[in-house]
Amino acid sequence: MSARTYLAYDYPLLGAFWTMLMIFLWIMWIVLLFRIVTDIFRDDGLSGWAKAGWLVFCVLLPFLGVFVYVIARGRNMGHRERAQARAQQEEFNAYIRKAAAGGSSSVDELARLSEIRDRGAITDEEFRRAKDLVLSGHGPAGRADTAGTGVSAR
Repeated sequence: MSARTYLAYDYPLLGAFWTMLMIFLWIMWIVLLFRIVTDIFRDDGLSGWAKAGWLVFCVLLPFLGVFVYVIARGRNMGHRERAQARAQQEEFNAYIRKAAAGGSSSVDELARLSEIRDRGAITDEEFRRAKDLVLSGHGPAGRADTAGTGVSAR
């Protein structure tokens, strides 16, 4: 048992700072590597062979591959990321617009049908058929024709 034991007070403060710096740089390197791999797959301008070549280069020779990629294609990495974020935002906005203006809900349609029946424009049988269509999800929402009955709202 002649092995030397190191205690916390035996580790110099400068050594602790050096260790923290190395851990920080290692984490930063891993993040950069993942961003580059993501950028390789995101770029539509690269062919499949070019993507495979860059990926092999970055995996087999990681330091050299990443440095060469950043020098050769690093300028447009931000542009591609912004374009992808912009496209995602536009898709989200289009979805929100479609959901918000997607026609009247079944509750609104049933209320409209009830008002039309109360005015006497449709019979109870026509109301029942239209209500069944709306509740089954097959009734056209937002048409002047009352849910497939053939009677238009007066």
